[in-house]
Amino acid sequence: MTQKTTISPREELVSLYLENLDMITEGSPDILNRFREEAIQHFKLLGFPSAKNEKYKYSKIEPLFTKDYEKYFAPKKISFRIEDIFRCDIPELDTHLAVVLNGFYFPNNGLTTKLPNGIIISSLAEAARNYPDIVGKYYNAQAENDTDGLVALNTAFVQDGVFIYVPKGVVEEKPIQLINLLLSTENQLVQYRNLIVVEESAQANVLICDHSLSPMQYLSNVVTEVHVGANASLEMVKMQNEHNDSAQLNHSYIVQERDSHVKTNVLSLHGGFIRNNLKMLLNGEGADAHAYGLYLADRSQHTDNYTYIDHAVPNCSSNELYKGILDDQATGAFFGKILVRQDAQKTQAYQANNNLLLTADAKVSTKPQLEIYADDVKCSHGATVGQIDREALFYMQSRGIGEHEATLLLMFGFAHEVVKQVSIESLRDRLDDLVEKRLRGELSRCNNCPMNCC
Repeated sequence: MTQKTTISPREELVSLYLENLDMITEGSPDILNRFREEAIQHFKLLGFPSAKNEKYKYSKIEPLFTKDYEKYFAPKKISFRIEDIFRCDIPELDTHLAVVLNGFYFPNNGLTTKLPNGIIISSLAEAARNYPDIVGKYYNAQAENDTDGLVALNTAFVQDGVFIYVPKGVVEEKPIQLINLLLSTENQLVQYRNLIVVEESAQANVLICDHSLSPMQYLSNVVTEVHVGANASLEMVKMQNEHNDSAQLNHSYIVQERDSHVKTNVLSLHGGFIRNNLKMLLNGEGADAHAYGLYLADRSQHTDNYTYIDHAVPNCSSNELYKGILDDQATGAFFGKILVRQDAQKTQAYQANNNLLLTADAKVSTKPQLEIYADDVKCSHGATVGQIDREALFYMQSRGIGEHEATLLLMFGFAHEVVKQVSIESLRDRLDDLVEKRLRGELSRCNNCPMNCC
């Protein structure tokens, strides 16, 4: 009797890489190709993060890769107009638009857009050919290929994504919107890369929206690298709104130079499995970082946020606030670490994680952490896990508000503390509306948009 041998997901992906190497590298720019071999060796050694890895203690990663996904090494031809499937009902939100479809830049208006002020919005692969000096300087400069197998996997397989470049001194008031769409008749594994460079004294707002448009199983493994120059400013808002058969693995790396200002806000409205990694390096004196997050989960959804803020030099500040509302049998996790190095005197760093559990079956694990090697600092951290405030609920009911509506108002007020940090007023109002709909159990999608994201 012949015994059937099974191959592990790690071995399967390594074999997939080796068997399709010509297809992966053919037509791909040298800047992307030159890191592949080393990255696949790192993945071969590291594999998928396990519970023994403290960063991933509360998320089981390898089972996500055991499903039967299609993996494409070239964009599959899907003919549609973005206006036909995505009609955002924020009329005041006028944006520069870029679209990624199943991991490849969608050439709605060509592969590269160069604005009159010099801002470049482009396919990453195309930018590597057209702007090799810029892309070559920043691509893969921050990615932790040698310590995180998922990042190494992305580096080995990546073929496209989005490149955003804001030249020195350019202040762009109009937001740049990146829409990641998953649309297919097959289950898919997609891996793409984003590179955002904001040069000295420049300013930009970037909005990233994740949507799944068809009821298939999707697994996204995405890496975003961001460099913010001296005296530059960047606000980056990420809205995750996918269905229950989707899984997202997101890795964001941000480096800040002297006197730069960065605000990130990750709003996880809906998704079957979401893992967000955020690493911020404050690399120049006077750098100021703000990291916000909101995660809403119900049924058997799982959302896990890992943050690492590295104060590498003196006189920098960071402020971090993540909030979660979990219902039914949902699970969540937050692991936040602030590192203050020995030379990073005069650091100010604050971190908080607050959670509401709406049922006895909902669970959240939280671990805020400070690691301080300097002695002249102001730092604090804390976490709370609790239920709806019964006294506040009773007070509202005594004023004639029904229990259900009072509960919704308390939850909305809890969540709004994060949403209000979004500086674009029209976007902030729309996000408030989406959060309210989500808390009411309604479809959290744009009213005039035919996408079914839940």
